[in-house]
Amino acid sequence: MADCTDYLALLSSDNKEIVRESAFRAGEDNCVEAVPKLAELLKTNHLGIQEAVDSSLRKIGGRETVEAVIPLLRSDEAPVRNLAMDILREVGNQDMPSLIDLILDEDPDIRIFVADILGSTGNLLAVQPLCEALLKDPEVNVRYQAAVSLGELGMEDATPCLNKAINDEEWVQYSVIEALTKIGHTSSVDALVKALDGASDLVASMIIDSLGEMGNVKAVTMLLKRMADAPTALRNKIVKAIVKILGGKSLTLLSNDERERFRQYLLVALQDEDEEIQDAAIQGLAYVGGEDASAGILKIAGGLDQDRDQDRLRLIIGFLAQIGLTDALKQGLLGEDQDVARVSVQVLSQIAPEACTMEDCVCQVLMEAFWKAALPVQRQIVSVVAAKGEERSKDFFIRVLNEHEDGTVLKSAVYLLGEKLKLPEVVDQIFPLMDHQYDDVKEAALEACIAIDGPEVEARFQEMFRSEEPIRRLMATYALGKLGPMENLDILTQAVEDEIPDIRKVAVEALAASGGDEAVWRPLILHRLSDESKDVRLTVIEIMGQHYDEEMVPHLIDALNDEDDWVKIRAMDALGEHSTPQAAPLMIDMLNNSNRFVVMKAIEALGNIGGSEAFSALLEVTNSDEYELVSAAEEAISKIQEM
Repeated sequence: MADCTDYLALLSSDNKEIVRESAFRAGEDNCVEAVPKLAELLKTNHLGIQEAVDSSLRKIGGRETVEAVIPLLRSDEAPVRNLAMDILREVGNQDMPSLIDLILDEDPDIRIFVADILGSTGNLLAVQPLCEALLKDPEVNVRYQAAVSLGELGMEDATPCLNKAINDEEWVQYSVIEALTKIGHTSSVDALVKALDGASDLVASMIIDSLGEMGNVKAVTMLLKRMADAPTALRNKIVKAIVKILGGKSLTLLSNDERERFRQYLLVALQDEDEEIQDAAIQGLAYVGGEDASAGILKIAGGLDQDRDQDRLRLIIGFLAQIGLTDALKQGLLGEDQDVARVSVQVLSQIAPEACTMEDCVCQVLMEAFWKAALPVQRQIVSVVAAKGEERSKDFFIRVLNEHEDGTVLKSAVYLLGEKLKLPEVVDQIFPLMDHQYDDVKEAALEACIAIDGPEVEARFQEMFRSEEPIRRLMATYALGKLGPMENLDILTQAVEDEIPDIRKVAVEALAASGGDEAVWRPLILHRLSDESKDVRLTVIEIMGQHYDEEMVPHLIDALNDEDDWVKIRAMDALGEHSTPQAAPLMIDMLNNSNRFVVMKAIEALGNIGGSEAFSALLEVTNSDEYELVSAAEEAISKIQEM
């Protein structure tokens, strides 16, 4: 290993690669003696050497590095100056006196550089010299940078000098305001508010934003007093700041006169082009609003994109709901602007109580508006009222059922009258909808009639099963399986032999879920193990796994020879899950299957079954070249070892 003396010699080599490597090694070995030479090499026009030197100087650090790098701040080469500044930002706090001395340098550029560097030191010693520069330096850019750095330090000790500098030139004011915002000290509130008097519009705007960010309640009273004389744009900014400080709810604690004046300011701010100001106004109006507030907010909400602006729209809808039921919402429901109408329904749905009766104002409004609204809005309305409706709203829905033709609307009516209220009186209107052109309407009608239940409904489904139409027989089979499978065993027995596979599948599921005597339905299901439909066979295998016992074992083992791999896999799952030892030999044979997924399932099943045969077969698999198989086999072996 070379010592530091060797590095000094190597750093003077004509070979650039040797210099670069030596520069790296000098840093690794913490050669303080090499620091002056390393600093000199920063001026080398060679990227590799500069990177090596940069890294090593940061590692070595200390007073020696700071003193060696400081002169490079005066370089005529911008890249060299920038490298020097970056290094000093990191290690400058290790020699604060050397840096602080430069704050009084004759060269204003050096004073700017050092003011920048001091902001990165994180050292309390940097505050006083930066404050001196901020308040006394004749160069505006030095003062600007001093304020920026005081903000970066974020120390409360800087607050007094920043408060004094608030009336400096506009360019400096920007950085002072930003720094005060970052520090957030209470004493700055007075200074910022006082500075509003002589500030330009831009600086005043920044001050108000700062007060809002700082969130100090102390600022509210002073800001309220300045609202009346402020120009509209600035007053809107004040509105945003006050709402940000207080939140919407606290606005209700203002006196009646203050609250009404502020409400008027909020309404004006609602027209501002700035979305943040709009949102603050909306939040405030949610607590002190009224009819005109609802109308203004609704207009904004109607202009938003339901997808792109969904987060903002969700918040606005919540605020509108907080204002409550207004004429603006009622008019919005029936207006020509469909976007506004859609938002109105969304708002009313949040105002409505959990249970919606004819006496409830909001639901009454929705139902009365339904027949005058456009179809998209009708769909929304009927969905909301159906979700909240009770028996007192049944007449509205019966009329919808009798007079409307839209599938989406009909589904909501069917849900309320059938699934929710279970009204036998509407069976005559709902049952025919099972012949509707849309499948989702058929399904809604089917579930509604099942929910209504009763002898009349059951008789209708029994009659439906005799239909020549497969879809009608399918619905009847499903319904009778839900309503009373054992009472309708004859029909389900016929359904198990139906020519349509889906009907056979539904019948098998209904029998297995019946809860009746297994001796009655088992033979019917087991017979379908040889069904020509793979889906039916899969369903039978799943049922056998759920109702597993010794009688099922031979049938599940036979299923391992099924022509369909998925049927085999389901049988393997069932046998493995129940650790059926008789299945092990066939599972071992499956390890040679051409379908890799079948092999993986066989490995998993053998791990669940256990035993010496399974263990030996799995050990063989671990000799495979395929990582996935080996990993699965190792996991299965671990299971067996834990048994």
